Amino acid sequence: MHEGKRSGGRLDVDDWLSKARGARMIALDHPLQKGMPIYPTHPPFHITLNNRHGDIHRGCGFSSSNELIITSTHTSTHIDALSHVSENGMLHGGVDAAKAQQGTELFKEHGVETIEPIFRRGVLLDIARAKKKDVLAPAEEITVDDLALALKNADVAVNPGDIILLRTGWTKYWTDSRRYLGLDSAGTPGVASAGAEWLASKKPFAVGNDTAGFEQIVQTNITMDAHRILIAQHGIHIIENLDLEELAGCGRADFAFVTLPLRIKGATGSPLRPVALV
Repeated sequence: MHEGKRSGGRLDVDDWLSKARGARMIALDHPLQKGMPIYPTHPPFHITLNNRHGDIHRGCGFSSSNELIITSTHTSTHIDALSHVSENGMLHGGVDAAKAQQGTELFKEHGVETIEPIFRRGVLLDIARAKKKDVLAPAEEITVDDLALALKNADVAVNPGDIILLRTGWTKYWTDSRRYLGLDSAGTPGVASAGAEWLASKKPFAVGNDTAGFEQIVQTNITMDAHRILIAQHGIHIIENLDLEELAGCGRADFAFVTLPLRIKGATGSPLRPVALV
């Protein structure tokens, strides 16, 4: 993707759009639907028809239907706001978590509405491929060596402000909720503390992967250290439940990452519909 020409100091919109249309667009999200995997600490997703066709008639023959949704902001493919995680009672930047969440307006600081529309360079680190696996094992740690090897294989640089995505192959289990969530096994794969520190050293805007918890989840000892290090310490957003299979098969590791978090004032996260333009 290249910036369009400028005319009279302004971006040539038609030129920019023609380049965007020429790019391959790869969806990176899962649909929102009943029965999908949801991390156990978050409430379930429910959707039902509130009005059905025929419930209300207008004189002109018009009828309409609509839905009622009950959901967490951390449902399906979503982004964590900086208010989502605290360390020793503090949000990122030394914000007192207890004070920030007082009252009825949710978080007064670091709410998801503070995340601007995201149009950034993305880099895919295919961890499963680097380890010569179709899918990582339950509770398998993504080590610093794994990250470095995947970056070497990608043959691209990681720049400050990029979006770094890690593929574990775990999307294979999306339609089997208990297996996807690691509830019928030792847990789910991801980075532990050392891997989180490695990612933070690259100064990305956000990191993400194709599991529900992002980090290594060991069911017998769940600590969430990667969330604490990335969000609370370094102010780096986490994106979870991505579908990275088509992107991994497209033949390149760098791309334009585009998504818009919902502006839910004071919320700790938002569902996303991200796409990669390659």
